[in-house]
Amino acid sequence: MSPMIYVELTIINKLGLHARAAAKLASTAGKYGCTIKTGRKPDKLVDAKSVMSLMLLAASQGTTLYFHFEGNDAKRAHQDIEQLIENRFDEEQ
Repeated sequence: MSPMIYVELTIINKLGLHARAAAKLASTAGKYGCTIKTGRKPDKLVDAKSVMSLMLLAASQGTTLYFHFEGNDAKRAHQDIEQLIENRFDEEQ
């Protein structure tokens, strides 16, 4: 059975999940074969590999997003995405 990870991560960068941050998150998610979904509510998740889906979340600074990782590389994907968010998408603030 493939691993499943459910986590809540808070967007902490000043500009929130704007276009560049969404593109960075989608490309990071795209490196992994596992399914990665995210959303504002645990029962309404979108594909984290889709920039448009991420943009539609309109996640501003302080927004908590629910993430669901499922698949063989779920643990690595979770660590990578958590690190990306903690590093504020490599933005200055």
